[in-house]
Amino acid sequence: MTATDKAVAQAPAARLPLAAHDASASTRARRSKRLGRIGLNSVALALTVLFLFPVYWMFSTSFKSNSQVLVKDPVFFFTPTFEHYSTATGVDLFWTYVRNSVVVTLAAVLLALLVALAAGFAIARLRFRGRRGMVLVVMMAQMAPWEILIIVMYLNARDAQALNSLVTLIVIYFVMALPFTIWTLRGFIAAVPKELEEAALIDGCTRTQAFFRIIFPLLAPGLMATSLFGFIMAWNEYAMVLVLNKAPEMATLPLWLTQFQTNFGNDWGATMAASSLFTVPVLIVFILLQRRVTGGLAAGAVKG
Repeated sequence: MTATDKAVAQAPAARLPLAAHDASASTRARRSKRLGRIGLNSVALALTVLFLFPVYWMFSTSFKSNSQVLVKDPVFFFTPTFEHYSTATGVDLFWTYVRNSVVVTLAAVLLALLVALAAGFAIARLRFRGRRGMVLVVMMAQMAPWEILIIVMYLNARDAQALNSLVTLIVIYFVMALPFTIWTLRGFIAAVPKELEEAALIDGCTRTQAFFRIIFPLLAPGLMATSLFGFIMAWNEYAMVLVLNKAPEMATLPLWLTQFQTNFGNDWGATMAASSLFTVPVLIVFILLQRRVTGGLAAGAVKG
């Protein structure tokens, strides 16, 4: 065998340790990646359990008897009972509270969407003096805590003889939801290529027709995200209705949650049942819209 043949025969053997080293490194990398994924999944699972346990405890407590609710050791296995739901829904004016909450929430959300569509389009597409200042005002309004304005709102509503009015609540909730709605929809409108709108204008559409035929159908994620935010805000809001609508027939469901007290203390079973019923509409709306919500919040926050 010549020297050349020996070199050729020995070449694979010389490369074998290097190949084995690469395979070992690849195996370690895969193992490390797998362990990292398991660690992240474990943390995510622990956080999920941590955040969902209070919700589980609320729903489970609503199905326990009074003797099982007021015990030192927690009860996890029990025979469900609906007596607390009967107590919760048997409160005077219950269906009036439901109607008021639905009317106020839907009206405030729809008004916010209508106004925010126009304002978001103006900010995203038009160039006018004071545009940057308008954007700054919207951001400041979004960051401001509305609770500091309760006294001012009460005095204005009293002077205008607008206390104990659903219209007053609708206007207030509309104003509270408007800044976030404008900011989110502005990002979505800005993300739509101008060329699509210009092509529609060239084809003979007016600017209004181009908006509703081209831009509006592309705003579904933003509309879903802002609708969910507005719904949760108006549905859960307590302080404004407590101060402005003291008449029972003009109250909403958040005030209904405060009525389950007896001479011996709080009726925790009825309170948990009422809280569960109060939570269900929000859960349903979130489940229906959740596919659009995440992308809507992210896109509306960073684009434009």
